[in-house]
Amino acid sequence: VGRRRWNRRGAMVTDRYQHVIHHPDVDTFRAWMDERGIPIIAVDNVGDAVPVDKADLPETCAFLFGQEGPGLTEEALAAASSHIEITQYGSTRSMNASAAGAVVMYEWCRRWA
Repeated sequence: VGRRRWNRRGAMVTDRYQHVIHHPDVDTFRAWMDERGIPIIAVDNVGDAVPVDKADLPETCAFLFGQEGPGLTEEALAAASSHIEITQYGSTRSMNASAAGAVVMYEWCRRWA
């Protein structure tokens, strides 16, 4: 969602063997997901987020992660049907987006795979 540029080297050229569908903005993404009945789950440690280990994670869903640093926009949070976070301890307030993705996808796989 957003600019079409991404770190191809960091993504290890996964776009060559995975299906990548680009959406120019949040509204387009949400409409595409709504047409298919797929809920969007926002992942960000702000507001009223539910800890991922206690959250409802449907078998079919899309996780929406924010940009490292600023996180998800208000528009992205509003487009989501639910909002989850990864419980963290100590002084760390956020984590790398790829690490967050690994934690959330592991929890989804633990339940559904």
